[in-house]
Amino acid sequence: MTILKKTLKPFDGVSLLVGITIGSGIFATPQIIAGYLNSFSSIIFLWIIVALFVYIGALIYAELGCRFPNTGGEYIYIQKAFGPFWGFLFGWTQLFIIRTSAAAGLSMVTANYLSYFFPMGQFEKNFIAISIITLFVILNYIGIEKASLYNKFSSSIKIVGLFLFAVIGLIILKGDFSNLNQIKSPTGNLGPIGNSIAALMLILFSFIGWDRVGYVAGEMKEPKKVIPQSMLIGMLIIAILYISSNLLYHTVIGLEGMRQSTIIASETAVHLFGPIGAGLISLMVIISATGSINGTTMSASRVYYAMAHDGLLFKWLDHIDERYQTPTHAIIAHGVWAAALIIIRQNFETIVSGMVFAILIFYAFTTIAFFKFRKENSGQKDGYKLFGYPWIPSIYFIGIVSLLFLRAYYEFGNSVQDLAFILSGVPVYFIFFKNKK
Repeated sequence: MTILKKTLKPFDGVSLLVGITIGSGIFATPQIIAGYLNSFSSIIFLWIIVALFVYIGALIYAELGCRFPNTGGEYIYIQKAFGPFWGFLFGWTQLFIIRTSAAAGLSMVTANYLSYFFPMGQFEKNFIAISIITLFVILNYIGIEKASLYNKFSSSIKIVGLFLFAVIGLIILKGDFSNLNQIKSPTGNLGPIGNSIAALMLILFSFIGWDRVGYVAGEMKEPKKVIPQSMLIGMLIIAILYISSNLLYHTVIGLEGMRQSTIIASETAVHLFGPIGAGLISLMVIISATGSINGTTMSASRVYYAMAHDGLLFKWLDHIDERYQTPTHAIIAHGVWAAALIIIRQNFETIVSGMVFAILIFYAFTTIAFFKFRKENSGQKDGYKLFGYPWIPSIYFIGIVSLLFLRAYYEFGNSVQDLAFILSGVPVYFIFFKNKK
């Protein structure tokens, strides 16, 4: 039987985490968030809260990854804790909502920033977006080492680029810090709490990706060492870059300027450096977003493969290419559905809230699984363990549940649609997979 190669080291894990997480969120959501809140202080407060929130989640996942160092991530944890049905439903949601939506949205953002150089209509943008997905399907098809190499490249570019962007803007060229005192009435119409929840969902989207290092645990040389190091270092890098970027946007173009922006990074760069600088920043965004597409394709395809290997998705997905030693069929399925979503939805913003809502549901299930494994002392026991148990994970779980209920209350119609999409997997499971061993 052909098995997955164990080649990934700590730098690979950090690159994967940063590469997936810093995709389009910091370049596509701040202008929308600015419409929901009235000041820089309220906005940056929510960014800090979310950073702390996902950091706790990262520590929980670090322990889970050490307990079960197998390729598959949350699917492994949920399936082991609650049985095959819930494992199947998670994987179904990954394929049809979460990871494929991320790839579709990121490719659309990439096409939008490419239009800075080459003006395009919507048809051309959609074609380019699908072509980008196809490119990274091919890259991941021919080997995880090649895909990981691009992650290292894109992660280095986005880290250095964002850092220099913030330093030059805030220190050398000195943005106008008086802009941080602007107070403007929100343009969102969900009320104070509803607007805050909508903003939180967008900020969470910008952080989504932190959970996926464990997806390739089965391809790590020392997962008990690599997973915690990747989580801790990667999350610190991401939080610093996000807060610095928001500070830059606000000091350069201000709250009202952000609300009027469509490609905020490029428009900020125009104010700082002129058209040439804006072109360089647009290129950085393109590299950043494509790095996230690559990382998502790499990690999510392993979930589909792991599920099919366990008899919980169609057998066709349980295939490792003998030459490339990659789950090629799972990679192809991911790319095909991501491309289909571009054609079906065609709008970045329509994807985001439902995607976050869906993943929060399974973050909740994963946290319950974490408590169960701790109580039963399941899995390998000599790896990393989360401090502050049970209080720290309890706070994290309460935060998730609160967000889910508040989002359902303030956006009831969309929430019902998202749940219907998730639950569409129920009849598929009982028809095709319930009785499979």
